[in-house]
Amino acid sequence: MVTQTTIGLFMATFVYICLVFLVTHQDPQSSFIPQVSLITSWVLVVLSFGFLVYYSHRVASSIQNPDMIGAIVDDLYIAAGGAHMAGPGEGTGAAPDDDAILRQADTGATVSCPKSGYLQHVDHGALVAAAHAADALIVLRFRPGQFVLRGEPLAAVVPADKHGTLQAAIDRGIHIGRHRTLTQDSEFGIAQVVEIAIRALSPAVNDTFTGVACVDWLADALLTLAERPPLEGNWYDTGSQLRVWMRPVRVERLVKLAFDQIRQAAATTPAVLIRQLDAIRRLAPRLPEACRQALSDQADAILEIASALVALDRRDLEAAWHRAHTAV
Repeated sequence: MVTQTTIGLFMATFVYICLVFLVTHQDPQSSFIPQVSLITSWVLVVLSFGFLVYYSHRVASSIQNPDMIGAIVDDLYIAAGGAHMAGPGEGTGAAPDDDAILRQADTGATVSCPKSGYLQHVDHGALVAAAHAADALIVLRFRPGQFVLRGEPLAAVVPADKHGTLQAAIDRGIHIGRHRTLTQDSEFGIAQVVEIAIRALSPAVNDTFTGVACVDWLADALLTLAERPPLEGNWYDTGSQLRVWMRPVRVERLVKLAFDQIRQAAATTPAVLIRQLDAIRRLAPRLPEACRQALSDQADAILEIASALVALDRRDLEAAWHRAHTAV
């Protein structure tokens, strides 16, 4: 908003000054100097440069690492909440047997992907409505964030004779693009923060404080996704009949994604490793029971790295591991 306002104000000032210049004239017969217009032009110039200073300050603040990391997690929180909004005509039902659904999909008709790209968004409300009207089940082979090659099986329609009826609805309801988005892709938000941490911990940068900040915000992101879990991948009609299925993203997978690469990049940075153990200690009581094993595995993996550290750092890390292990 600030960017558009600043550019618009500069353009408006430029056009206004050009118009004032055109009507201002002096010749042997007469002269016309619009004093009010000239004063207004001066005010607009000063205001434009004031906005430029504000815009520059805002950009300089927004590209600082802590602000950037926090903004990503804020966007993830908004996206996680919006992804769970049920569309019109959607209901709830009992969790299905995923293996049984996949066996059903093998008997159905395949819908191929029309172009290569990342699966960005699934309009599950529209797909549920179409599947309900056709009395069919749509099984999605990919989830948001995954890359699909042109011609790969994108979905399966069960029973197979409903393929022709649902082909167009699936093409409209599944959006493929060149970039990943946060709309329904929780992994992407985690991956963005992890990427910042890895770059900060690289030998060329060696920014320990940014690495520690990334660990802190990743803990908040995991807590957010535990409170608002990623898409379960099951969508029902109002009669509790399963109409659209997609392989779910488990919070345990996100825990692994949030810790693995940073732990590997921080093998010689005990401050980051200790902060990871502290994050595990604080998260353990608040994450679902299914995540406890994943957190325990991460804590043990961090402890293994301690053998390569000097004695003083190793003692600090082992003490942090004991606190984390007790919490888990």
